[in-house]
Amino acid sequence: MAAPEEQDLTQEQTEKLLQFQDLTGIDSMEQCRLALEQHNWNMEAAVQDRLNEQEGVPSVFNPPPSRPLQVNTADHRIYSYVVSRPQPRALSDAKRELRFLLVYLHGDDHQDSDEFCRNALCAPEVISLINSRMLFWACSTNKPEGYRVSQALRENTYPFLAMIMLKDRRMTVVGRLEGLIQPDDLINQLTFIMDANQTYLVSERLEREERNQTQVLRQQQDEAYLASLRADQEKERKKREERERKRRKEEEVQQQKLAEERRRQNLQEEKERKLECLPPEPSPDDPDSVKIIFKLPNDSRVERRFHFSQSLTVIHDFLFSLKESPEKFQIEANFPRRVLPCVPSEEWPNPPTLQEAGLSHTEVLFVQDLTDE
Repeated sequence: MAAPEEQDLTQEQTEKLLQFQDLTGIDSMEQCRLALEQHNWNMEAAVQDRLNEQEGVPSVFNPPPSRPLQVNTADHRIYSYVVSRPQPRALSDAKRELRFLLVYLHGDDHQDSDEFCRNALCAPEVISLINSRMLFWACSTNKPEGYRVSQALRENTYPFLAMIMLKDRRMTVVGRLEGLIQPDDLINQLTFIMDANQTYLVSERLEREERNQTQVLRQQQDEAYLASLRADQEKERKKREERERKRRKEEEVQQQKLAEERRRQNLQEEKERKLECLPPEPSPDDPDSVKIIFKLPNDSRVERRFHFSQSLTVIHDFLFSLKESPEKFQIEANFPRRVLPCVPSEEWPNPPTLQEAGLSHTEVLFVQDLTDE
């Protein structure tokens, strides 16, 4: 796998670069950047390595060999020691996908390393096996990450391969291959290790599938419960809204009843006031009296005498005070047919008297109901 092209530095990397230069006293910014890149921008590791070199302690990092390891897979899951994916990520991939992880530690200075890479590890049949049945991670032990893995695996010689898998819910080394090995033997031993441990992965897959099914079932139950809860809440909300609507409706009806009662009461009080304020009825032998017969909208008739000098308003007040009269009405004369101006208006601010209105000693007037208009 070829090394990725250099990219512009991030702000964090620029700050680390300046800090590293300040701590180490290296004048060349390019050399500082190279040192940090070799240690994967780990400031502490890069500074410690620089201090070790100044004290004569061999560096844990050496430049990659002239013939770098080239092992590529169809899904790009092969990890080379030239540009390696962090080992914890490889372990995480293998654990998540329940696959075997083959770890290769490359000893740069070992005499068998290059031959193993060229003849065994890069053999087509080996690559095919790796592509189809496992993940692969490789790193030079001269790199910090490779060195840390070496300290954990404690290999005795090189080339070194370790097969790691999830066993008993732990990532466990289930096979170790050390020393130079031919492609056929490598394939046979890797196949033997995988076949001997395949049952653990199958068991873990079944357990994981069962856990997933249980989780899915629980999730479905939770979703069903939540759906039922939401439905119940929606029903309760609609019930509350319906109760509130009925309450408001009942309150509105009650308010209307109270308003109607107040209106009727006010109307009755007004009728009583009008009745009390009416002038006395003239006697039949009074020559200035007018006998008026009123025909009400309900076909009933009412008769009363008024004085010629009285305002037409008195006629209106009399009719208004009657229980059977409508709330709003107008009074019409028949000959000639006209509406009498009994209440103040823009045309008649002061209604005329009976005499001014042209009424005779005996009149029949009609009461027109205007309540619904």
